[in-house]
Amino acid sequence: MVVIDELLVKTCKNMIKTILFCLAEATKGTIYRIGPPPELQVIRVTSGVRVEGTDEIRWGLPSSSDYNYPGKSWEQYQDKPGRVLEAMGWCVEKQKSWTADNPYEDVRSVGKQLRGEIEDFHHMEPVLVRKADLYGESASSIEYPYDWQGYPIWQDTDYVVAAVIKIHFLPHAIKRDDRSTLVIQELSRSLGTELLTLHFREHLYRAQKDFARQRLHSCEILAHELRNAFIKFGFIFSAVNAVVGILREEWEARIREAVPELEWKDSILAKLNRILASRMATSELASGCQAAARTLMADQEELASVSILPSQAEQWIRNKIQPKWRRLMGDCPAWDEDRPEIEHLIEDLFHAIGLGMDQELIARLNHVPDEIREQWPRLVYSHFTGDHAHLLGDLIRLLNHPEMKLLHKHQYAKAFRSFKALAEVVPEVEERANRIILSLRYGHPTEAQTFQYLDAMPVTEESHERMKRDGESLALSE
Repeated sequence: MVVIDELLVKTCKNMIKTILFCLAEATKGTIYRIGPPPELQVIRVTSGVRVEGTDEIRWGLPSSSDYNYPGKSWEQYQDKPGRVLEAMGWCVEKQKSWTADNPYEDVRSVGKQLRGEIEDFHHMEPVLVRKADLYGESASSIEYPYDWQGYPIWQDTDYVVAAVIKIHFLPHAIKRDDRSTLVIQELSRSLGTELLTLHFREHLYRAQKDFARQRLHSCEILAHELRNAFIKFGFIFSAVNAVVGILREEWEARIREAVPELEWKDSILAKLNRILASRMATSELASGCQAAARTLMADQEELASVSILPSQAEQWIRNKIQPKWRRLMGDCPAWDEDRPEIEHLIEDLFHAIGLGMDQELIARLNHVPDEIREQWPRLVYSHFTGDHAHLLGDLIRLLNHPEMKLLHKHQYAKAFRSFKALAEVVPEVEERANRIILSLRYGHPTEAQTFQYLDAMPVTEESHERMKRDGESLALSE
């Protein structure tokens, strides 16, 4: 973690600076981080060298060192028979300091002595942290590393080693248990406290990051489920339009009664199908033409049986009826003689789908009250969506009109009242759900976040304004 690593380096630098300022004979300081058990990976964090004759400190790590990243694991530096002893192994395993007040005879500097290098006079101090403070209730489940004899270390102590401080001194300027070693020991406790604080900060950061990831995942699942639910709620208007289609048929039946000489789409489509059938019965018709004719006949039968809006019927004719007739007559000469009649019937079909909205025909319904004669066609030739939910109230009022003569009109009104209640509550539930999801996703609702939307279903302009007002209220309340 970049932030925590930077804080660790800064903390270690402050500790080295404090020790070098307190101890005039100290020349250099290095701090090593000890990783968690059982690996106990040792990595050099930072080093600081006093510029001779000044209080200035030069920072940096040597270009080559056994303890530079990735460092050394416990298996690589612990005491083992046949291995050169290291002071690091002593400090970590024994949780005790090591003072080299005679480097020429230091049993834990043999490695350098064999290479012809003489170690500085130095003191190494382990930084101890209480297990209970670091691990809490899980301290009993620590997996301890083992010494070379197979015995677990640290099992009988209340501490773990979190770091090791190494301070170099001028020749003959340090002795075991002298004032300098006691100062370093005391300051190591302060470093232990700061390292514990950093540990908690890192643990908290990771916990927050995990929580944020889980929260985002939960929001995505919730948004997906709500989106599916709102899509299903959208079928409310499919049901509304289906019932409105029945009322549209009832209205057209009134016009049929008043003007019986009119030719409607079902009769025109029946004539077109008879023309198809008359030629399909001949044995000379190719199989491809037979199949095309059957498909066209099925489309015309379906159009005759459904109650759809004139605009939808017009699209049906232009996209499914008219092109198929053209291809059929172009590929199959059997209908050449019928071409003028077919084209005339298709033109009549375009006119017939809008008869229910013809004002001249509507004016001939003298027995129907003016208000009903005005409202009935206006409503039943409307396409109901979320943006036109207010028309449901007009439909209910129409059905409740005392002069409205319609079988089962009270049942229709009851159904539309239920549809209206659902249509009004769904946008409200949707925008509140979106706001809750945003609050969960970002941790707290703010004005900017409240205006954001998930890739869910759109809301109306009115509900958007209401959501904006709610967001401002939330921001003010915080």
